[in-house]
Amino acid sequence: MFPSRILALPLAVAGLSLSACATTSESDSPMVGSYACGQLDIQVATNPDSRLLSVDYLDKRLLLKPAASASGALYVAPGDDRTRFWSKGERAMLTIGGQQYPECLRPGALEMPFVARGNEPFWRAEVHAGMLEVTRPYEQDATLSVMVEQKTADRHGREFVGEDDGIRATLTVATQLCEDTMSGVQFPNQARLRINGDVFEGCGGDPLRLFQGAEWVVDDLAERGIIDRSRMSIRFQQDNRVSGLASCNRFTGRYEFNGEGGLRFSQLATTRMACAPALMSQEDRFLDVMGRVSRARIGQHGELWLSTPEGETIKAFQSGHDNP
Repeated sequence: MFPSRILALPLAVAGLSLSACATTSESDSPMVGSYACGQLDIQVATNPDSRLLSVDYLDKRLLLKPAASASGALYVAPGDDRTRFWSKGERAMLTIGGQQYPECLRPGALEMPFVARGNEPFWRAEVHAGMLEVTRPYEQDATLSVMVEQKTADRHGREFVGEDDGIRATLTVATQLCEDTMSGVQFPNQARLRINGDVFEGCGGDPLRLFQGAEWVVDDLAERGIIDRSRMSIRFQQDNRVSGLASCNRFTGRYEFNGEGGLRFSQLATTRMACAPALMSQEDRFLDVMGRVSRARIGQHGELWLSTPEGETIKAFQSGHDNP
């Protein structure tokens, strides 16, 4: 019985068939091309004549200039050091106006350390610093540690292979939304662990990457739609902060995910503007549902679903615009 199922999304890359290529090393020059900063996709390019770096995201373009850095390549917006792009090889950090986004990864790259796990039977694997540490199925009190090499690296994922004392271990990871069938938790990666001739399926990566980096614009509130030309939005920010627009007022607060896929919002507070009664009523209803949300998941079309124990839902899609 497989412990996870793979969900097909329009932008997901399916399958675990990876073509071999050379491992990318860290560089003092930024890698141009696409990155995924959580749910924010960006395009990075350099101009050899001006030495400027352009970062395109949503409907905006940033032009950044080189800055001194102890390692990697750092580019900063002229006159605004709160906007910067700092890269080391296939990973980078993006900050816009002081807002830090999730670690930016080149297609197929993984955050490090990378953790994968599966159920029935339970197993866990962690890759870091050239080492694969595995809690093997049926052997929960023992850990297998094997030095591994990254044998495959392409836009679909990565494969790590190692052998020690007659044990050959392979961890193959693909960029594909994956759901644990026991807990219902969703992960950004599908994982397959091979120990000699045994194969185990599972999921891996940080679940928060599925929610962070995007502005989620509410499309439906508790199956009652929304008022025409009104707007409600949600941003899952770093440090477990949440913010957005509640219809009339902006709101802030905290969020907390647990290991079983649960989500809870707390300390929700709003500004104090007054709007038309219908908007204020919608805002009150939105904040009431938000305060009772217990779970979050990504749907088949990339939409965000928030649900309460009573069965009320909030459905939202990613915005295609950069809204302050």
